Amino acid sequence: MNSLLHQIKQRRLTLGLKQNDMMLRVGVSRQQYQRLESKGNPRLGTLELIAKGLNSELMLIPKEKLGAVMALLEQESSEPGTIHVSQAKKPSKEDTKKSLSDDPWQGLLGDES
Repeated sequence: MNSLLHQIKQRRLTLGLKQNDMMLRVGVSRQQYQRLESKGNPRLGTLELIAKGLNSELMLIPKEKLGAVMALLEQESSEPGTIHVSQAKKPSKEDTKKSLSDDPWQGLLGDES
């Protein structure tokens, strides 16, 4: 479990998020999130929410495939800025839409697209 909790923390830090940011992304208080990250035993539903809040997916990897998956991840992390064909996807309208906090002027002139 410590490995998973460590991965969650590392992913949050990689995204430049603070524990307090998770309240808005996941719906848990900073204290609840801090407890989970340090020594928690989260339920599957909670893990799914956290993964979504960290722009990640939960996945079971068969042990015999773990080496290949780790090698692929290492390869991708050593090639910054490289987008592999498997990663390339057209961003959805939901992904590209800015929030009001990012752009408080959005839509004022009727220029929403």
